[in-house]
Amino acid sequence: MPYPKGHKLKVRNKIVESAAQAFRANGIHDVSVPFIMKGAGLTHGGFYAHFDNKDQLIAEACRYAIGDTIELLQKVADEERQNPKIYAVIDYYLSAYHRDKTEMGCILPALSAEISRSSDEVRQVFTRELERMIAFISNLADIDASRAGALFSNMVGSLVLARSVVDPELSDNLLSAGKQHAKELVNP
Repeated sequence: MPYPKGHKLKVRNKIVESAAQAFRANGIHDVSVPFIMKGAGLTHGGFYAHFDNKDQLIAEACRYAIGDTIELLQKVADEERQNPKIYAVIDYYLSAYHRDKTEMGCILPALSAEISRSSDEVRQVFTRELERMIAFISNLADIDASRAGALFSNMVGSLVLARSVVDPELSDNLLSAGKQHAKELVNP
């Protein structure tokens, strides 16, 4: 009996979602294809029916994860009624919740260090997705791309450091300082 129309695409999407979640939480190097496939509820033998190699999956997972993050941040902005909408995005992005939910968070801080050592294919996709995120920030904050890049770099750096330390008070202070500085970049 043949699979229903669209089955292969649904399976592929499950694999990409599983990979995005795994990469966000564990990075690229420590995540195997069998681990990703198990997360999608599949056996690893079917991987090559959907992808040529792991790099192709990494690239697709980056695209998916950035789209997912932009969609989430847009919802956060849309729910804001008083402050500039970018402030709500900054507050969410640099929140304890986002810091602690790495498997659901932005993939950019999770993978940036590893991406620099990845293939050109992966780095090109990562670059385009970073540009897409900066354009989102630029449009939302109504600032030029250069300031949006500085703003987003501040946000990513603050989140990376807050996730990296074992001292909860220092971590919270890094998030707080990052929020304050990010808001100053919006309205100098």
